[in-house]
Amino acid sequence: MFEILGASFAWAADAQRYSIQYKKKWQIHDPHFSALPVLVRQLELNLQEHKMIALISLILAFLAPQAQAVIGGDLNCTSYNGTAFVWTPAATACSNVISDSSCAILYPAPVVADGYPAPNMDQQRPLACYTTATATPAAIVQDMKKAAMDNCPRTCGLCCQTSAYSCANVAFPRLNCATITSSQCLSAAWRTIIATDCPSACGFCNSGGCVDAVMDCANDRSICTGVGMQDFVNTYCQRTCNRCASSTTRSSVISSATCTSYIADSSTNCRNWSTNGFCTNTFYTLAQRRSYCATTCRIC
Repeated sequence: MFEILGASFAWAADAQRYSIQYKKKWQIHDPHFSALPVLVRQLELNLQEHKMIALISLILAFLAPQAQAVIGGDLNCTSYNGTAFVWTPAATACSNVISDSSCAILYPAPVVADGYPAPNMDQQRPLACYTTATATPAAIVQDMKKAAMDNCPRTCGLCCQTSAYSCANVAFPRLNCATITSSQCLSAAWRTIIATDCPSACGFCNSGGCVDAVMDCANDRSICTGVGMQDFVNTYCQRTCNRCASSTTRSSVISSATCTSYIADSSTNCRNWSTNGFCTNTFYTLAQRRSYCATTCRIC
């Protein structure tokens, strides 16, 4: 656009210069320019035409809509950073249900150079992810949004609204739910704690607080009954091998029913801890729970 515009202005400038030169020669009655009036008139017409083309090109260049990376319409899974809305880490924490390439065809990026939603960035969400409109502002169409969440939640920046990520975390978690990283979600040292305290951070909302600490447990379920593997599966494969805390909790509560008195709590935080699941969380040993909150947890 601007190359054409520059060429038009350059041609117009040259034409105007030659026209002036020719007029001067005509005014001094140069015998070599007997046909000069016709040439000058033609140059002037061409000059006016190119000036008009240049002007129209300039107007179109400024009136043409410029694509901007700004989140509009559906602001779910975003946060305001003081100057603009940006995507939260939870917006793209999940995986697409169908292939990424298929999602790219179904939901093309509004600005190809910007790509798709990414944490702390402000790429536009593809309109088809939430509406049938072709421009923002646009009304949210729930059928369109549900289809996007069911098939391409990552491409559409809607992971935070899927069932696996849209639940409440405990009131007093053992770690900061907002700073949990993707590597922690995969770590055997953190997965069971996160599933209990911060399930929405890693997509554990549907797990009931019980996940495998080691992600490969389900690849070989024979380990659940393997001799010599019981200590391992009780710790690292609780979900796959049906060793979740709920069964341990029930047996502990039943055994404590015969108690007539309990050791006094040694911590003043037991009530809050109990609300957050301390009494039933097998991350802590029975001895630890008894030592700190025997009365609150009703442990003999």
